[in-house]
Amino acid sequence: MKNNNLRKEIKTTIKDLLARKGRSLLTILGIVIGVAGVIIIISLGSGAQSLVLGQVTKLGSNLIGILPGKSNENGPPTAVFGVQVKTLTLSDIDAIKNKSKVPNAVEVASFVSSNVTIVAGKESVDTKFTATDGSYVRVQNTEMIKGTFFTDEEANSGANVIVLGYDVAKSLYPDGNEIGKVVKIKIPDNNPIDSNVSNSIPFRVIGVQKKLGTVTFQNQDDQVFIPFSIGQRQILGIDYIQFARVKVDDAINIKVAIQDINRVLREQHRIHDIENDDFSVRDLADIIKLLTGITDTLRIFLGLMAGISLIVGGIGIMNIMLVTVSERTREIGLRKAIGATRANIRNQFLLESIVLTFTGGILGIILGILVSYLIAVGARLAGYDWAFIISPFGVLLAASVSILTGIVFGLYPALKAAKLDPIDALRYE
Repeated sequence: MKNNNLRKEIKTTIKDLLARKGRSLLTILGIVIGVAGVIIIISLGSGAQSLVLGQVTKLGSNLIGILPGKSNENGPPTAVFGVQVKTLTLSDIDAIKNKSKVPNAVEVASFVSSNVTIVAGKESVDTKFTATDGSYVRVQNTEMIKGTFFTDEEANSGANVIVLGYDVAKSLYPDGNEIGKVVKIKIPDNNPIDSNVSNSIPFRVIGVQKKLGTVTFQNQDDQVFIPFSIGQRQILGIDYIQFARVKVDDAINIKVAIQDINRVLREQHRIHDIENDDFSVRDLADIIKLLTGITDTLRIFLGLMAGISLIVGGIGIMNIMLVTVSERTREIGLRKAIGATRANIRNQFLLESIVLTFTGGILGIILGILVSYLIAVGARLAGYDWAFIISPFGVLLAASVSILTGIVFGLYPALKAAKLDPIDALRYE
């Protein structure tokens, strides 16, 4: 009997809502936006996290990064934020290369980089140069599609040779005939060491790197590689290292190698208290932990911001339901006069609110999944390895919150309608 009454009330509720299609649609719009926002944010957070962690993992599980500047357990060193810290030098790298001090280090590569303009005949491109050692190809497991990478001897002697990234090669030499050609790198105006050098340096192209795509949000094909010494001294005019990477013989020796590197750098910098460290040594696990923490925090924050839309939508529903109660006061009085109880009236208006929010929740879920899919497709077309991830928990959470919103914000108008005196309601104009 109760099931029949509930079924009848639901049919009546749907009929009443369909009679006010325009108002009903506007009422649920806030819920649709809120639910869709929650699903999109959770999906974007999962996709971005998968992208970042996947890209970091591509670097290898047996790599250690060394950055100048002190860091803490929960954040990156100061250098990451664009502040130039000059506490890492070539003598530090030479000490790390010493097998007696860091026996598990098999390769070490130093890096400096900046944005420059490269000219080849009438063509020119603005790109990034990375000055490094010949060990780069062994540290990064880099493959060439043409020519070779420069050797340790060429890197140490400052030979004027250059390796082009895939996109740079295509831009400068569309015909693919780049090996052996000469390009020029323009010297930045802020070179502080030697103001008498020529405003550009010629380089002979010896290789083209295999297409890598985007890694850690940087296009790895839009850069060139030159020997470390010439990039450090002649182009940037600096005497410090911006970054170094160490390849360990086996991933199980990562922690031991980190301890050895920390000890060596403290000896080099005459540091006796670890609180005074002016460098940062991180492995892949630390980077993943850091990035996971950042993306999780960002995802929660954005999810809460999207959840505010649900509250706004709920307030909108409450306002509309209060107006509906006012408009239908005589109807309420008539129903009570012919035997409807307070519970009947309360349930009718509460059910209308729940139906509205449930419908908005379903539409919001559909919209959220559709938008998330389109974003994933767009990211893949842009060259990012973006995974389309829809969390069942996120969908369930959004649907549950939308129904809860209907109950919470629909309860007050429903109780107000139920408390109306039938005689006063019938007299209402």
